Amino acid sequence: MKRKRISSTRLIPLSFLAAILSGALLLMLPVSSATGQWTDFITALFTATTSVCVTGLVVVDTFRHWSSFGHVVILCLIQIGGFGIITVVSMIMLLTQKKFSLGDRKMLQDSLNLNTDTGILKILIRIFKGTLAVELAGAFFYMIVFVPEFGIGKGIWISVFTAVSAFCNAGIDIIGAVSLSDYHSNAIILCVTMVLIILGGLGYVVWFDLSAGLRNGVARRFHPVQIFKRLSEHTKLVLLVTSLLILTGWVAFFTAEYGNPSTIGNMTLPDKLLNSLFESVTLRTAGFATFPQAELTDFSCVITYVLMFIGGSPVGTAGGIKTVTFYLAIAGIFSYIKSDDTHILFHRKVSDESMKKASVIVSVSSFTVILLTLTLIATNPVSIQDALFEVISASATVGLTRDLTAGLNTVGRLIIILAMYLGRIGPISLAIFFAGRSKRENQCKYIEGKFFVG
Repeated sequence: MKRKRISSTRLIPLSFLAAILSGALLLMLPVSSATGQWTDFITALFTATTSVCVTGLVVVDTFRHWSSFGHVVILCLIQIGGFGIITVVSMIMLLTQKKFSLGDRKMLQDSLNLNTDTGILKILIRIFKGTLAVELAGAFFYMIVFVPEFGIGKGIWISVFTAVSAFCNAGIDIIGAVSLSDYHSNAIILCVTMVLIILGGLGYVVWFDLSAGLRNGVARRFHPVQIFKRLSEHTKLVLLVTSLLILTGWVAFFTAEYGNPSTIGNMTLPDKLLNSLFESVTLRTAGFATFPQAELTDFSCVITYVLMFIGGSPVGTAGGIKTVTFYLAIAGIFSYIKSDDTHILFHRKVSDESMKKASVIVSVSSFTVILLTLTLIATNPVSIQDALFEVISASATVGLTRDLTAGLNTVGRLIIILAMYLGRIGPISLAIFFAGRSKRENQCKYIEGKFFVG
């Protein structure tokens, strides 16, 4: 009897769930806590979820509650979550020289969100090599600050942990209870963190296209504009939207928080500029902070909602609805207003399937955020502003909080756990998981009805 193979639409969500539960069981053990005592299941589950889903929200201080073993478990979960469990398993298979079936290649293709499985194993190797190189480079630059401050052993460990967390857009650190607030004037720490966040959020496809374009352009002595024009339409769109969002957030935070003494108001002008830029970058699903998010002005708070909800770019470590999705959804609105059936971008037609998918992702994600926010307010005595911030941060796997996470009750923590899980696998993926993707021919033909919309 032929064994039925689990489809990738079901296996990918299950693989993340398995990683979360395994991590939770390990974190419950006495060896994982600094006190040598058992950790309750909800706390362990929350920590495992925020690690695998590379979010960064925590209910206990990471540096204080967990032991060295616990920190290693958390770091491994972050790295697995950044890659995706299917990708990690595939790399292990590759290293042990296991043969890949067509089904394995298809599974890997779906886990990486690629359109084709052509050269998929070469892409896998490049992803691991590139990730390792970037994280090691980040750790090296962190050591310039952390080794003199904490000593060789601890300084190296903190540097490695922070580099992996930053690149995977996790936002979890083992430095202290106030994230990177103590380093708000340290340009090395903030700049290295921003570079790692941006590289992780751009996506592997953009990495490869950009590196190939730069090598080719330098070899042929092309002008920067010529190099940009030769990039793929996806890379150009990601770079443009990412730059626009970071620049807009930078200006907005600098303007709104300039005189706020609780955030950047008491900083020097260079530090105000640097921390405003850092805030704009970290909201791209990273979760590090250099000042209390609870002290943001109302205007800045709304900007954070938007930037967190959009998140990073496809085929990377970031969360959110993604930059390309955001652009296509907005473009779809303007196309409808102009009664234009086609949308042309960089002299390429955007498929109707992509436009529809973008609209569905935005709609479903928005509905999920609203539903979870209302549920959180109904079960916890929190304000709408704080609840919305927390839910968007969790569902977009950002990890910033307005000092709310640790004070949530058990139901509230379970809501945030669900939000983080949905944010990592996508609410649409979960719907497909339960509904299946089978497409049945409808034998009945119905007369078109008349419905009045708007």
